[in-house]
Amino acid sequence: METKIIGLASDHAGFALKQFVKQYLAEKGLPFKDYGTQTEESCDYPDFGHALACGIEQGEVFPGIAICGSGEGISMTLNKHQGIRAGLAWIPEIAHLIRQHNDANVLVMPGRFIDNDMARRIMDEFFATPFEGGRHQRRIDKIPVQP
Repeated sequence: METKIIGLASDHAGFALKQFVKQYLAEKGLPFKDYGTQTEESCDYPDFGHALACGIEQGEVFPGIAICGSGEGISMTLNKHQGIRAGLAWIPEIAHLIRQHNDANVLVMPGRFIDNDMARRIMDEFFATPFEGGRHQRRIDKIPVQP
């Protein structure tokens, strides 16, 4: 996957894992932009999920990584945006499939359910897996809501 500046977002439940993600990206020499949150103080995941989605849609960042407690809330928020395909991965095999079949442009991880080692393995797989295209492109083309 060709990366630009990687966009990051989390709520308070994903903050600690996001700090590890920053370390991982720095080790790989990959630039990133953090759309928040910046503390473990209770906050609302949509505020940061929408900011990341807008950053991707406006071409500021690509791809994105988002984290909340279960991964579900921030995924739902991100996927409200027409240009976003956020996929929740809790094991590397899911990360592989969301890239290969769904051309996911945001990796979502569940901060309360995976450790740093698993997150590293998931990110390695996400970044290494290309989109397969073919029959999958036809399906992706049907995702956006048509007026």
